[in-house]
Amino acid sequence: MALPFKKRVMIVEDDQEIRNSFVLIVNSSQKFMVVNSYGSCEEAIENLNRDKPEIVLMDIELPGMNGIQGSKVIKDKSPHTDVIMVTVYEDSELVFEALKAGASGYITKSANYMELLSALDEIVKGGAPMSSRIARMVIDNFHVNPNSPLTKRETEILQLIAEGKTYTQISEELFISKETAKTHIKNIYSKLQVNSKSEAIAKANLEKLI
Repeated sequence: MALPFKKRVMIVEDDQEIRNSFVLIVNSSQKFMVVNSYGSCEEAIENLNRDKPEIVLMDIELPGMNGIQGSKVIKDKSPHTDVIMVTVYEDSELVFEALKAGASGYITKSANYMELLSALDEIVKGGAPMSSRIARMVIDNFHVNPNSPLTKRETEILQLIAEGKTYTQISEELFISKETAKTHIKNIYSKLQVNSKSEAIAKANLEKLI
């Protein structure tokens, strides 16, 4: 019986040791083969038409163009190629940026041999592989309390306070005056019945307001 064609995988990872171990893992499978591996997005994009990968395993932090920008370029040039981000980061901002850039999955570098291969399997079946910690974080981001007493703008401001932004940074980011930002913050304190930033952040996290 003829063996089915192996799926073509490209690896983009600047750490040579990790890159080599990914190559070994993928090539050990009967369903996948590494067509090429690169240390930068620029090299990978340059050879995209020649390599014709069906799946790209992509690091985020790379020299030059980062993996999120690289994913966007790869998806623009080759819409049918699936990109799985493989990274040390479990930061929700980066997860969402990667998904918006067209990534189909997101797993951490701590994923073991079997998790990496099952992520490839899942992609082929049309799934969106994510390590359990990342999936939990994505879900938590959708679980903002629907009964929050705060307005959308107040929630945005509280989120920025939680990120450690100053009044000036908040006003610049939201295109409002410093005075308006201060008024919003007063209203937030009043609604949450707190007297400081740290109390507001603690209560917001406890009640899932952000």
